Amino acid sequence: MDTLTLTRPDDWHLHLRDGPALAAVLPHTARQFARAIVMPNLRPPVTTTAKARDYRDRILAAVPAGAKFEPLMTLYLTDNTPADEILRARDSGFVHGVKLYPAGATTNSDSGVTDVGRCTGAFEAMQRVGMPLLVHGEVTHGQVDVFDRERVFLDEVMRPLRRDFPALKMVFEHITTKEAAEYVRDADGPIGATITAHHLLFNRNALFMTADGRAGMRPHYYCLPVLKREEHRQALLTAATSGNPRFFLGTDSAPHSRGDKENACGCAGCYTAAFALELYAEAFDAAGALHRLEGFASIHGPDFYGLPRNAGKLTLTRSACQVPAELPFGEHSIVPLRAGESLAWSLTA
Repeated sequence: MDTLTLTRPDDWHLHLRDGPALAAVLPHTARQFARAIVMPNLRPPVTTTAKARDYRDRILAAVPAGAKFEPLMTLYLTDNTPADEILRARDSGFVHGVKLYPAGATTNSDSGVTDVGRCTGAFEAMQRVGMPLLVHGEVTHGQVDVFDRERVFLDEVMRPLRRDFPALKMVFEHITTKEAAEYVRDADGPIGATITAHHLLFNRNALFMTADGRAGMRPHYYCLPVLKREEHRQALLTAATSGNPRFFLGTDSAPHSRGDKENACGCAGCYTAAFALELYAEAFDAAGALHRLEGFASIHGPDFYGLPRNAGKLTLTRSACQVPAELPFGEHSIVPLRAGESLAWSLTA
């Protein structure tokens, strides 16, 4: 298969930032995706429906002329999010989920949840009105190895939370482990999971050595949750290409300036938005599963969220696509994943 035409896809996990950074990265997403679930971890975070409305207006103002793109907004859950705010979000028509960041888990998560037991009222309201809970699934205990944080979260938080709220619609975001993939596959109740292109394509060796075996720290492959062992990558690839509607596309594309990444304490996040579909096509092609990419990218997500599937089409062709060494990012630059390399697929329409 050298040409692949898909129903226009959506990105069910995206970071757009704000201000000049938003204006720089939004065209990359709007070029490929009709809609995107937009993460609320700004500074200060998007904790109310009113703030989400204002952020949505800024995003729409930055959409390139002639492009059609709909931001699907989310609220940032805190220990003190009231049930009334969940109802306002549901009634707004533009808020489509509430994001649970364990405090300190990732970028701008300092205001996140310190104890899910403090969020009972919000969870009850979400379960009642069908508002999805989007979960960054990692514990932040200092004694837990960074490569085990997702697995421990699954046992300590996810299973008890879903036992207490069995009808709560949940998305296990950017899963990275075999255990998470198997849990989502087999669990009872309304649950889905997003999977990133970088977790399908790379294991943790990519953090510490180049493709030709040269050793060295590679900050642009550092994300949270971090890349895991090869057995986990293989499990994610099996899940994504299985045709199971519980798994769908979420890039977790997270832009940081080159200086903030190439730093003594570099930021977590891989920037994949500029070539997202090309990267996913490469992963599915390597698995011999290009015929399953449309379901993963274009069908499963809207069906899970209860939204209509898109009407437009996009076409990918098997032809070389060169990733630039860097891209403009406000007053700075950003280094995309696979910078300076050639990808096997190109988006042509």
